[in-house]
Amino acid sequence: MIIVLSTVVTLIEESSPKKEDTFTTTPKSSPRVVTSPIPSSPPTPSLTIAQQNAVRRAERYLESRGFSRQRLIDQLSSRHEQFKIQDATIGVDSLNIDWDRQAVRRAERYLEMRGFSCQGLIDQLSSRHEQFTVKQANYGATQAGVCY
Repeated sequence: MIIVLSTVVTLIEESSPKKEDTFTTTPKSSPRVVTSPIPSSPPTPSLTIAQQNAVRRAERYLESRGFSRQRLIDQLSSRHEQFKIQDATIGVDSLNIDWDRQAVRRAERYLEMRGFSCQGLIDQLSSRHEQFTVKQANYGATQAGVCY
C-alpha cells in the first residue's frame, strides 16, 4: 500500500499580532511555514443527525416486532414519523439486521393472533403490507413451524 502525503506550504505574513490569535506569531520579516499531510483515503462518512435519529427509531420498532426492510423504511418515512426516505433508508441500512430472523419473528407473532396455513402465512408475510421477500417469507413460515 502506498501512502501519498502532500505538503501544503503556506506563507503567512502578519502585520501585527492580534489578541484573539491562538497561534504563535512570528516577526513580520520571517514567514511562518505550515505543513499539513493529506490523507491517502477519505474518512468514513458518518451519519447525519437525521439518519442517527432514524437508526434510533428503527431500533425501537425492531424491539417491538419483526419488520421487513421495506416495511421499516416505509414506517420511518410515514406521515407519523416523517423521516425523509433517504434518511430512513440510510439509517436502516446502517444497522446489521438479519431480515430472515425478522420474518420469523413476524410469522410467530401472526401465529399468536390466529391460525394460518403454510401458504397463507407466506402470502401474508410477502404481502404489500408486510413486504418480506418470498424467500424471507418462506424462511419465516418454515422456522415458525407452519411449513414442513
